[in-house]
Amino acid sequence: MSNRIRDEFIQKKEPVRLNKYLSEAGVCSRREADRLIEDGKVTVDGRIAQTGMRIIPGQVVKVGAKVVSRQDEMIVLAVNKPRGIVCTEEKRERNSIVRFLDYPVRVTYAGRLDKDSRGLLLMTNNGDIINRMMRAANRHEKEYKVTVDREITGEFVKQMSEGVPILDTVTRPCKVEKIGKYTFSIILTQGLNRQIRRMCEALGYQVRDLVRVRIMNIRLGSLKEGQYRKLTDAELDELYEEIKDSPAEPRHGISRGNGS
Repeated sequence: MSNRIRDEFIQKKEPVRLNKYLSEAGVCSRREADRLIEDGKVTVDGRIAQTGMRIIPGQVVKVGAKVVSRQDEMIVLAVNKPRGIVCTEEKRERNSIVRFLDYPVRVTYAGRLDKDSRGLLLMTNNGDIINRMMRAANRHEKEYKVTVDREITGEFVKQMSEGVPILDTVTRPCKVEKIGKYTFSIILTQGLNRQIRRMCEALGYQVRDLVRVRIMNIRLGSLKEGQYRKLTDAELDELYEEIKDSPAEPRHGISRGNGS
């Protein structure tokens, strides 16, 4: 796997459109890049850039006074985390997600999944994206499919959706839908520690399986367990649009809770 990843990461030699170049460098979405170019805020080799132009290796691209380099290419991966893998950067943890992924560029997770939970995990080298996605006040959606040990009742769905007292607070109202005798879907806009498991336990249920299937506009889809993929240009553009007005804050101020 690591050889394939390394091959994917080798810097492309062919020309690339300027708006895509800026997007992959983590500056902004392609749409916003076009606006910056039209406003004359982007230069290539010291000259005002033109919409639609292509960049070849060696050219110097600047947004304002800042040089933008493909060496700083933004990486955003969708990973299907298996059960048993731990979301940590602790090097002594043999089953850490960083060891498991073995990606040639340092990436970290945007929102944990518990060791016993599985499903969609986003990993990136862009701290600003992590800040904007994980700040609870920004209320970005995360969707889960949950299997429990008892038959799901209408009262359970009602209580889960209206809010459950846990951790000295009451959870935010959320969308809950019964999709099977023992299975329901839930969409959270917060990420308290082990939130779904605690909510279920408070109502007399035990979680048997928990899978995250969506983070904002990014879906797990048919991605196989243990595999990863880079986000598409369309996914990145929509993600940028969703988080562009979200306040960011320093990493130490972020709740690293996960909801799982």
